[in-house]
Amino acid sequence: MALDSRRRSGGRSARRAARSAYDFTMLPGLTNTLPLCEIMDGAQVEWIDAASMDILENVGVVFRDDIALADWRKAGARVEGETVFLDRGLVRELIATIPSDFTYQARNPANNVRLGGRHAMFVPMTGAPFLRDLDDVRRNPTLDDLAMFHKLSHMMPALHSSAHHIVEPYDHPISQRHLRITYSSMKYSDKTFMGMTTSPKNAEDVLDMCAILFGEEFMEEHPVTTGNCNGNSPLVWDETMLGAMRAFCRRNQPVLCSPFVLGGANTPASVAASVAQLNAEALSALAYTQVIRRGAPAIYGHYLSTVSMKSGAPMAGTPEISLMNFMIGQMARHYGVPWRTSNTLGGAKTFDAQAGYESATTLSAVMHAGANYIWHSAGWNEAGMHCSVAKFIVDAEQCAMAYRMAEGVNWADFEEALAAVPDVGPGGHYLGHPHTQENFQTAFFMPEMFDNNSIEQWIAEGSVEITERALTHARNLLNAYEEPLLDPARDEALRDYIARREREIPAADALNQDF
Repeated sequence: MALDSRRRSGGRSARRAARSAYDFTMLPGLTNTLPLCEIMDGAQVEWIDAASMDILENVGVVFRDDIALADWRKAGARVEGETVFLDRGLVRELIATIPSDFTYQARNPANNVRLGGRHAMFVPMTGAPFLRDLDDVRRNPTLDDLAMFHKLSHMMPALHSSAHHIVEPYDHPISQRHLRITYSSMKYSDKTFMGMTTSPKNAEDVLDMCAILFGEEFMEEHPVTTGNCNGNSPLVWDETMLGAMRAFCRRNQPVLCSPFVLGGANTPASVAASVAQLNAEALSALAYTQVIRRGAPAIYGHYLSTVSMKSGAPMAGTPEISLMNFMIGQMARHYGVPWRTSNTLGGAKTFDAQAGYESATTLSAVMHAGANYIWHSAGWNEAGMHCSVAKFIVDAEQCAMAYRMAEGVNWADFEEALAAVPDVGPGGHYLGHPHTQENFQTAFFMPEMFDNNSIEQWIAEGSVEITERALTHARNLLNAYEEPLLDPARDEALRDYIARREREIPAADALNQDF
């Protein structure tokens, strides 16, 4: 499939008219003013911390990577075979050097986002091997489908990132896929994005492309992308993830240190004990980022699910996942590091009531837990097996609603609004009052995807349910999309880099490419 940097021709007036109906301006990074839900008292936080440190000191963590083992020996850890035993004093010393907050730089500076403390961002889902498309058909994705999701990410105000492989593009060789995915993230949106960590060399390729886009020296001082490194719970970090972690940290780019929790399967069948193990795993990786490079930004990560004891399948939206989010938020704040969680997760096979309930439960908990890097915020369904276009649209609007709630109460016009009460008096209404007329569009959030009309009007308009409304909205958005201009010289340099690397990388299953 050819990559063409030109805009589509034709239909300009139609797209201009469509754009006038929407405001695609990204909301600033969220400053969450909500009270935090802290379900542990100080003694319980210390209990979890002590249990995690005991695991690190006495059980140890396996690092299946010779370089990491040598690094740990040099740092003063006890290493026996592949198992690293970490003294709690060493761990505390290392994680104390992680920045408590930092600012992501986007290629459009207006879309820079601060992260850490009360500062948060919404990031769409990644990694889906299937999608439910604009016709709600479940199928394998292509590079064009990936570009579609990057365009939608660019246009949804509450999404602060274009992520990376929102869906897996099956029409390109696996060994070369990371190059096209990264280019799509950069080209179709000017927000920050994620970088592939599928191998150490793939991570290096992504970072080389970032250096072309932003400049190598700029990256030395500024985070521009995010890597994700998943642990193999219980208590194992492998060579692939550790090599990718080194690639990102050496170039001062943030990584998510993410144990992959299947509660009851790879952790104990206990909320508190699961968090203690997860905390130990996250701390071991966070500490290693600082062995690689002191002061490098790093994010306390995790993926949380509980396992159905009926089927062994991962579940979403359960009470225990919310409880673990609250606890992990407290632990991350205890150590003074930013933290990542997952959002709007669903296990349903279609965009149905189950998907909505699961996603809403998770979103509410995430906001009250005080998460910073809020990943998988749009599209996730079927336990991550597919990204739904309809759900992507509605999830993004749900994030906008959560954003509005987390801003808190606006007191700026309190006295002015209160003055309307004696004007209207008992038995009146406020619809015609000047204050209402001036503020009705902004006083209360008005969802576009929810139908609040009478049933008679709903029937008269065709009894359209939310999936169809969302898919229609997605088509309208894509018709209004205008590609953010990418500097031609940098675009050419990126395309040249991809062409060279695709010549160098073996692709036994390569398709006929025209680049």
